Amino acid sequence: MTLAIIDLQNIFADPESGWATPDFDRVVEPTKQLLELFSPDAVFTRFVAPPMPEGSWATYYQHYPFALQPPQSQAYQLVDEFKGAETLDKTTFGAWGPELARRVGTGGHLVVCGVTTDCCVITTALAAVDAGVYVQVVEDACAGSDEETHRKAIDIMRLYSPMLEIVTVDQLRALNQ
Repeated sequence: MTLAIIDLQNIFADPESGWATPDFDRVVEPTKQLLELFSPDAVFTRFVAPPMPEGSWATYYQHYPFALQPPQSQAYQLVDEFKGAETLDKTTFGAWGPELARRVGTGGHLVVCGVTTDCCVITTALAAVDAGVYVQVVEDACAGSDEETHRKAIDIMRLYSPMLEIVTVDQLRALNQ
């Protein structure tokens, strides 16, 4: 079982950012609890801008030019609570790809938390499901662009049962006791 912690970065935590996640602070403590359960089988992901956006990404960054920063910029660093942790960097919304697939293994089990539920979390979860991986999304360790879109994303992911399950930190803790 692998825990993927999606995009707990300054660019999503900073209220002044164009990508601010209003409930970001709410997911920090549950994420710490998940790390206690899953360490060392946990990886943080970081969304970073590509050096030269191409295709639809070029249009995307025309809308969000503030995000065209190098990966080493402060905006793209993990928040202080997780600073220095191992990261898997990606230039796409979803973190599912060859690197994460190798960590999880064929037909494996992926637990997902982070931000935002309605973008990078759902994209990662559904791609992993498509790859034949059993996925659990930890609802109380995720936050959306706002509460309404968080709820909608959770409801959409519930439709993928039994391949994808929505769980809480307490449910996972009970299973691991």
